[in-house]
Amino acid sequence: MEYAPSAERAFSPLAEELELLPGRLTPSLQESLTRLGTWMPFERAASEFTYFTRTDVSRPTVERVTGTAGAAYVAVQTAEVERLEKELPPAPPGPAQQFLSVDGANVPLVGGEWAEVKTMAIGEVLPPVQRKGELVIETHHVSYFSRLTDSDTFQRLALVETHRRGVEKAGQVGAVTDGAEWIQKFVGFHRPDAVRILDFPHAAEHVALMGQTVWGEGTDVAQAWLATQLHKLKHEGPTPVLTELRQLSETHPEQTSLKDPLAYLEKREAHMQYPAFQAAGWPIGAGAVESGNKLVVEARLKGSGMHWARPHVNPLLALRNIACNDRWEEAWPQIVMSLRQQDRQRRAERRQKRHAQCTAMPQLAANPVPLIPDQPSLTPVTPSVEPIAQNSLAIHPAQAKPAKPWRPPADHPWRHMPVGRARFNPPKRDGAKT
Repeated sequence: MEYAPSAERAFSPLAEELELLPGRLTPSLQESLTRLGTWMPFERAASEFTYFTRTDVSRPTVERVTGTAGAAYVAVQTAEVERLEKELPPAPPGPAQQFLSVDGANVPLVGGEWAEVKTMAIGEVLPPVQRKGELVIETHHVSYFSRLTDSDTFQRLALVETHRRGVEKAGQVGAVTDGAEWIQKFVGFHRPDAVRILDFPHAAEHVALMGQTVWGEGTDVAQAWLATQLHKLKHEGPTPVLTELRQLSETHPEQTSLKDPLAYLEKREAHMQYPAFQAAGWPIGAGAVESGNKLVVEARLKGSGMHWARPHVNPLLALRNIACNDRWEEAWPQIVMSLRQQDRQRRAERRQKRHAQCTAMPQLAANPVPLIPDQPSLTPVTPSVEPIAQNSLAIHPAQAKPAKPWRPPADHPWRHMPVGRARFNPPKRDGAKT
């Protein structure tokens, strides 16, 4: 089930032939461990993995294996975006009616910081149906794309999902959003002619804020007034509601806080034509992307006591997208291919480094360090014909060998050690003089 880690030290032809991945786990075990780490906290994933596979792993191992796989898929998707930008291939066909929503959710980072993860949801719109006297418009085949990054980068990276889902070639696209400026820019980039719809709960929130400012939060008068205005907004459109809100602002000039919500709604009047939107079969709520925030992001990254290092967020988000989009069987081979390519690249870099070191070694031998001038030469002199007693070899006095083997003096520490006593101080025989 396991093999010795050798990827960082040597190249194993057998590992290449068997298409093993770096690390001590087999590819099958790495996939299982990654799936567990995608769905549950790393500590729990380690214990479940050990129970089902009888292979012991630690929490850091789960985190490392999961993060490495997620980072590989981030690289795969980024490379695909670069290919789309370079080659400009035709987009696949999209459905007749498609919706697109974008929203953000905050996640806790290390050091007490919070950061916004942006998520896009794309789905198909089903024909409207009547339920309990209300027109209900549902969606299906919803997919998600999430990243922790700035709005411009997110807009660019989301191309990998909008292209896949055929947003460019869909018959009609309805963009249901909260009206934020960066989201309007996002929609304009991916589908300029999209029908832009302000999420009804966001519009209702600003209407409610004005009523609470005048009559007080939670009062009966404020609640009755709000119910009337929201009914008009959904069934009659924004015109009568905006008229009421303007009169409310003029009647209470001392309430300066009424100006901001009124300006927000007036700016988005064209995006609040809810009767026309519903008649055309468009959803008027961004529930799909808000559910995506909970399912993709918060369910895994906002657990009790969790704090994430920023570089670790996007790899896990990429895996969450794969799992929640039901694309694991498609994406895992791409991850494996990316991991093997990275491993081959690391080995090639190590071989080049070793080759450069070996190439530099002969240069050192060609320039030997010169001898010290006073160092004696060990080259023997030509023997003479004189008798041996007169020294047949001319050897420097410093190199002459001593006549007898060297023996440590009586006070040398060596004589007091067990080995020294046995060697130089043999025990005296019985009857010997002391």
